[in-house]
Amino acid sequence: MTSKKNNGHVEPEENKTAPNQAAMTEENSAVDTESQDVTSPETASEPSPDDTAPVDSKPKNEELEEKQGKRGVKLATIAIVIAVLIGGGLTFYIQEKNQQQQAQIAALQSELNQAKQAMQAQLDQNQQQILSKATELSHRADTVLEQQQKSIESLQLAMADVKGRRPNDWLLAEADYLVKLAGRKLFLEHDAVSATKLMESADQRIAALNDPSLVPLRKSMANDITKLKGVPLVDREGLVLRLTALQQQVDSLPLANAILPEAQAVEARQVSQDVADWKDNLMTSLQEFSENFITFRTRDGNVIPLLSPEQHFYLKENIKAKLETAIKAVYVEQQEIYTTALATAGDWSQAFFNQDANNVREFNQALGMLGQQTIQVDYPVKLDTQEVLSDVIRDRLRREVTTLITEEK
Repeated sequence: MTSKKNNGHVEPEENKTAPNQAAMTEENSAVDTESQDVTSPETASEPSPDDTAPVDSKPKNEELEEKQGKRGVKLATIAIVIAVLIGGGLTFYIQEKNQQQQAQIAALQSELNQAKQAMQAQLDQNQQQILSKATELSHRADTVLEQQQKSIESLQLAMADVKGRRPNDWLLAEADYLVKLAGRKLFLEHDAVSATKLMESADQRIAALNDPSLVPLRKSMANDITKLKGVPLVDREGLVLRLTALQQQVDSLPLANAILPEAQAVEARQVSQDVADWKDNLMTSLQEFSENFITFRTRDGNVIPLLSPEQHFYLKENIKAKLETAIKAVYVEQQEIYTTALATAGDWSQAFFNQDANNVREFNQALGMLGQQTIQVDYPVKLDTQEVLSDVIRDRLRREVTTLITEEK
């Protein structure tokens, strides 16, 4: 009876404290149950002589309820502290985990940006390579097209030449060849004679065409022929042969003796007819008689000694070299070099060779005559016939090509 009453009395207390312990865990419930089990034997073991006395049991029940309330508060406080600790730990763990995840996200973002930049750089490089390759292919295609266009034009010209060729057109082509050959002869070889002959042959080819439209061409050719005939002719071969002969003659020229100054003029003394001058007449007669054996002449000035054999050799070789320079100047038409070389050779010959020898006089005379020759010639700057003839041929080909294209259409 007593335990039933006690249990029935405790249950309302538990119900009263239940709203305050809504957040407690199962552990707290187990603790309350144990406390109830502990308190029940105490109340059962206590002597209750008067079980029906409500005055004796009421203070004990209140004390028990008060103890249970304090214990419940402590347990609730402990549970709250444990919950706070667990919540704080969970919060710290979640924050730590969140920081790690943020660091991983930042690292992944950095790697993603790097990969994006690398892909962009690779994309730009590939795009540049593709653009360069496309430009190269475009240029190559343009070059091929240009070559094909030129080939087509050359084929059209060839077809026009074959289809529209006239029987006498070969004369015009031959005249063009002769005019070009005359220009090469004139400007490269300075052969005005051959150039004139070639121009005359070209004029004969043009005349054989008997085409009135070619009168301006023949007029230009006549002007060029007149200019070529007006060019002075230089006998280069003759000059070179004469210089070569003089060069071979140098070794046989005699060397002069010691060069002495001019002797003073001696007035011849005459025998007088006066008897009083017999002493002077005797001395004059004796002097004239002695001059047949010994002659004394007085000379004022420096005496140039004879050249040594080595100097004589060098002298002749230097004169030959000057003549060789004059020969080269004849071929390149350098008037100043030619004249200077011959003048130097003449001065050396007059200074060191025997001027009384006949071959030396002839050598000096030949040098002087050759030094007066003109070897430099002013040639025409160009032949006007070349341009006029090229225009005529180009106009004829253009007309033939136009006719061919019109017929094809």
